[in-house]
Amino acid sequence: MDDLHDLQDLDDLDGLDDMDHRIVTVLRACGTDPRVAAAARALSWAGEHGALWLAAGLASAAVDAPRRSAWLRGTALTAGAHVVGMGVKRVVRRPRPPHVEPLVRTAGRYSFPSAHATSAAAAAVVFGAFGVRAAWPLAAAVCASRLVTGVHYPSDVAAGAALGALTARLGADWMRGGTRV
Repeated sequence: MDDLHDLQDLDDLDGLDDMDHRIVTVLRACGTDPRVAAAARALSWAGEHGALWLAAGLASAAVDAPRRSAWLRGTALTAGAHVVGMGVKRVVRRPRPPHVEPLVRTAGRYSFPSAHATSAAAAAVVFGAFGVRAAWPLAAAVCASRLVTGVHYPSDVAAGAALGALTARLGADWMRGGTRV
């Protein structure tokens, strides 16, 4: 009986893998529209190594003196989440989707989890704690850009977003320094 359940589990994983391939194929096809491709490239470029989020966090720390230390800790949390995602990526070593032509060059050849999604979700949690309402929609757009550019499977993006949100949530008390943001 256990062998039958093991085979069923493998069939379930094959179905997920097939769905991952089909979804990235459909979303990559959206990138044939030059306007969509330009937006996806810009979002992917801005999210590289968490640069968009780190720059926004540091700029916020510079202009929001009363919450400067919380902004700096939140920015460090975002960077830390990115580093964790990169570490997981090096352990898992899942290749990028080979069946679609990517719209952007990537810093590495592995795709799981999406480091863009990890830093975007971490930043959305951090910036959300400061009341920045645009953080979640912008983070979602960065995540979607990785699918439209054809460099990640949906499961890469979902895992990266979950990892980033969890990392930032776990560090929320440290970010606040024991006080409300």
